[in-house]
Amino acid sequence: MKFRLLFILMALFIVSATIAQAVSYEEYDLENGLHIILHQDNNAPVVTTSVMYHVGAKNEQPDKTGFAHFFEHLLFEGTKNIERGAWFKIVSSNGGQNNANTTQDRTYYYEVFPSNNLELGLWLESERMMHPIINKIGVDTQSEVVQEERRMRYDNAPYGRWREQMFVHLFKKHPYRWQTIGSLEHLANASLEDFKEFNKKYYVPNNAVLVVAGDIEINRTKKLINDYFGPIPKGNTIDRQTFIEDPITTTIKTVYHDPNIQIPAIFMGYRTPAQTDRNAYILDMISTYLSDGKSSKLYKKLVDEKKMALQVFAFNGSQEDYGAYVVGALPVGETTLADLKNEIDGEIQKLQSELISENDYQKLQNKFENLFVNANGSVSGIANSLARYYILYDDTNLINTEIDIYRSITREEIMQVANEYLKPNQRVELEYLPEAVIENK
Repeated sequence: MKFRLLFILMALFIVSATIAQAVSYEEYDLENGLHIILHQDNNAPVVTTSVMYHVGAKNEQPDKTGFAHFFEHLLFEGTKNIERGAWFKIVSSNGGQNNANTTQDRTYYYEVFPSNNLELGLWLESERMMHPIINKIGVDTQSEVVQEERRMRYDNAPYGRWREQMFVHLFKKHPYRWQTIGSLEHLANASLEDFKEFNKKYYVPNNAVLVVAGDIEINRTKKLINDYFGPIPKGNTIDRQTFIEDPITTTIKTVYHDPNIQIPAIFMGYRTPAQTDRNAYILDMISTYLSDGKSSKLYKKLVDEKKMALQVFAFNGSQEDYGAYVVGALPVGETTLADLKNEIDGEIQKLQSELISENDYQKLQNKFENLFVNANGSVSGIANSLARYYILYDDTNLINTEIDIYRSITREEIMQVANEYLKPNQRVELEYLPEAVIENK
């Protein structure tokens, strides 16, 4: 018992020390506008090179959606100096790994190599930025890849289209109303010139941040960066549009029939503020309080105690311009979607009228400190955080201070924000039903 207690105390000490230890970094700009962030950590012989471009699905035109996600794939096709199909072979044969991902706000590419291959990682990303080859064979190849991804993740996956159906009603003006996968029809109808223009506009140094993190020597790294990225021409200034949504004042009710499911679901979505807004952080805590894990309020009530739900969920998807808070459940037995909606509303009403307990509040604080530690617990995680905070928050140092925002949130604020944003007349109610329901009518 004494040994176990000692182990727990040591673990808590390590976590506290990790949280208190600031992430050091250096940042500067090249003449072409490329922002550079360097983080030196010589504890392990690995290095991450990553580039985040400030372009996502929201930068597309309504009749040309899916471009940003498409480029996530297309820019692995090859360059003037990298043969088509050779990218992944180069990375793996040199002991590395790489990937990319796209959201509605940004696109992120990265490589993780043994630190003696730092120069290789920089060369690869400079090639992607300076010498991409965009031709018909690459477009046709990746069109097939994206079509298969659409089928697997959306069209043929159980509950695969709930987000698509929710966001088209939550947003009427903002490009957030379409998903990053976009329209396959739009991609099929796009010309080669359309793709080249999109690349020329957004995948330029002055619309990107390069992060190098890990086992590096600063002066040598700076020289390599200047050698590989300095010659890349600066792009034109990007004119970014602003979209202001009208408030939702009356409940929007909608129904979708999914042929891939047998159990219906209820989704209730609320439009929320941008991720930089303090209230977005508070909504993160509300989401965790309601349904993060088996000790959460909704799980204990609907799954454990009342046996009304097979599953419950809630999350706050904050983004650069707006967010979306979504809560919902899948029923069990004779439970109706209306029953679930009433029970969920009851728990939200408690949040709006009563302060959460001190014990629950402390649990939330502990969870968010753990999330903070885990997000920055590796060199690649630190690289991602540095890029994201710079591009989307315009505050790189949030990698050290964001946890203080969560720590400063009070129980009173949680109650206040629940009252401000989680009103029934401000939401979309999506009944997500099996296709068989149509046949029975």
